[in-house]
Amino acid sequence: MRVAAKHRGDWGPDLAAWEGDVERRLLFGQGVIEVARLGRGEPILMVGGLAGGWKLLAPLARLLARRHEVILYGLRGDRGPSTNSAPETIGDHARDLAFLIDRLGLERPALFGVSFGGAVALEYAAEHPGRLGSLTLLGVEARYRETLGARIARRVLERYPLPKDNAFVNQFFHLLHGGPPVSAALAEFLVERCWDTDQGVMARRLQALASFDVADRLDRIDARTLVIAGLKDVVVAPARQRDLARSIPDARFVCLPEAGHVGFLTHRSDVARLAYRFLRARSLVESGPGFDGV
Repeated sequence: MRVAAKHRGDWGPDLAAWEGDVERRLLFGQGVIEVARLGRGEPILMVGGLAGGWKLLAPLARLLARRHEVILYGLRGDRGPSTNSAPETIGDHARDLAFLIDRLGLERPALFGVSFGGAVALEYAAEHPGRLGSLTLLGVEARYRETLGARIARRVLERYPLPKDNAFVNQFFHLLHGGPPVSAALAEFLVERCWDTDQGVMARRLQALASFDVADRLDRIDARTLVIAGLKDVVVAPARQRDLARSIPDARFVCLPEAGHVGFLTHRSDVARLAYRFLRARSLVESGPGFDGV
C-alpha cells in the first residue's frame, strides 16, 4: 500500500503491511477469493464493508489477533468485477459466507461484520440459527434505508468513471470518520483501501443493500449479539442501531461517543476492548452493566 512519505511517521505499527497468512480459495463458482489468517485461539471470522476489502479491517484484526485467531476474507468482487450480469443480493453474499464457513471447518465461530458486512452477517445469522457462537455488528441496521445521497452515489458510480484522486469523491470517505480524521495517515489509508474496490462493484453492493431487510427475521437469531455504534455515524444513525439490538432476542448495545461509521478503524482499540470483553463472557449477564450504554 502507498502512503505519502510525509505521513509514514504517524502510521503506528498496526497500519503496517499484513504479517499473517494469505491464501486463495475457489469460492462457490464465484472465482477466487483471498482468505487471511492471523493469531491463535478461538476464531473470529470478520466480514468487511462496501469498499476496502479485508485489508481495511487489518488494523483491528491485528489487535484482536492478540487473543484470537482472526480470519478475514474477500467478498465476491474484491478481486475485480464479476462477469455475471445478474443482480447480487445480500442473500448471495450470505450464502458465500455459509460456503466458506463449511469449507474452513468452523464450528459455531464468532462472526464480526461491519457496515455492508454487518448486513451479510445479519442475513447469515437469521438464516442459519445454531451455527454461530456469537455475533458482533458495527454500523448496520435491520432494514436499509436508501437516502437521496446514496442513490446519487450509486448512479454516479454506475455511470461515470472516477479518478482516484477526485477530491470531491474522497471527501465522502472523510465523512465516514465522523469528524476531522485523527491522522493524515489514517485518512489516506482509508481512501486508498476504499479505491482498491472497483467502483462498479461498489455500485452493485449499494444496489444489493437497497433491497436488504431482515427486520421480520431477527427473532431467528439465537447467537448472543453485540451491536457497536458510533455516536457520530452519518451513514447509519446510532438510534437505528440501538433499535436493531433491541429487536434481537439476546443482544446488547454500546455506543462510542467520538466514533463515526468507520469506528472499527479510527477507534479500533476501543472496539477491540469491547469485543474481548464480550467474547470472554460466557453470557451477556457476565458482560456487565456497561453494555446498553450511549
